[in-house]
Amino acid sequence: MLSQEDNDFFCRVGPTTPGGQLLRRYWHVVGATAELTDAKPKKRVRVLGEDLLLYKDRSGGYGLVAEKCSHRGVSLYYGFVEKDGIRCPYHGWKYDACGRCVDQPFESPEAGFKAKIQHPAYPVENLAGVLFAYLGPLEKKPLLPKWDLLVRDDGKKQIDICETLRCNWLQAMENSVDPTHTYYLHSHTLKLKGDPDFVPYHYRMLNKFDFEFVNYPTWAGIQKQRIFEGDDAPPETPHPLIFPNILFVPVRMGYAMHFRTPIDDTSTQVYQFRFSPSKDGSLVAQPENTPIEFVGTTDEAGEFHMDNFTSQDHMAWETQGPLADRSREHLGEGDRGVLMYRKILREQIQAVQNGTDPIGINFDSSKDEVIKLIHEDGYDAFSFAAARAG
Repeated sequence: MLSQEDNDFFCRVGPTTPGGQLLRRYWHVVGATAELTDAKPKKRVRVLGEDLLLYKDRSGGYGLVAEKCSHRGVSLYYGFVEKDGIRCPYHGWKYDACGRCVDQPFESPEAGFKAKIQHPAYPVENLAGVLFAYLGPLEKKPLLPKWDLLVRDDGKKQIDICETLRCNWLQAMENSVDPTHTYYLHSHTLKLKGDPDFVPYHYRMLNKFDFEFVNYPTWAGIQKQRIFEGDDAPPETPHPLIFPNILFVPVRMGYAMHFRTPIDDTSTQVYQFRFSPSKDGSLVAQPENTPIEFVGTTDEAGEFHMDNFTSQDHMAWETQGPLADRSREHLGEGDRGVLMYRKILREQIQAVQNGTDPIGINFDSSKDEVIKLIHEDGYDAFSFAAARAG
């Protein structure tokens, strides 16, 4: 159980909250390049409790700025995207991607007023059609991790943008170290619905499960191990929780990374980046913008349709409440991973409070290399996998 004070310590994501200050030390997915077109180059986004505007300028660069103009508070969403920034629709103040005010019509240039304006703005980087933003202190900005799923060209890529999750981000992440939910939530549900693809591999009881904290130079997280009953049970492909808010998971015909971006304290945007490697390892022509697909989790009546893993997971997370009351829970043996994750989360929040850097970030350009989560044999290089190979 957690006290309400501890729950808030973990869950609140605003700029002045302990949890929000930790999360701002990492890159977060804020959109996909395919969402921004010449006809509609702007998108409102809310990230970590801040109302922002994501845009693509006329020179092909990306910006993320506070939605309301620093002059009179008018929405820049209705502004004019230009070659070097975005111009307010009210009086024409223009900001570049760094938040500098580069033009102030009707103000005297001699006064130097525009040099005094710093509009809130955050760095944006494009990797494989995924737009990542960093909302923390610039002097603490880490390198953007080069995940192998995103940078490899020997397969097909797709970005799934899920229906907005109407609950706190931590409810999704705790599920990532919950090894026992797959039996009923996924396989049993699909089997009762008559779906032939009910994942028989997971439709078994567990003989053993365990967890290991991993801390590499470029990322950190928790690796879970599940050994299912039956001598014919194949070894499970490891799929770690990547701290603080990513899950790597094998899926049909490939792999996926789930990025859980906190919108605010009670809503989350989930992006699923899917990679299907070519059978012979041949290169696949990559489009300018990775294709996107919008994934719904509810039916016409607003109820969860439960027809796929995403809807099933969203049901489990959302029905705990917009912000789960953890003072009422009763954790058991199967929740050891949840307890491990909370311990790490607490330690890293406290690390930032104490002025030190949290785990899983890289400032060293000499280590700016592809992070391999998939290896040639189809498995990753975690110690659990090595132990299973024996």
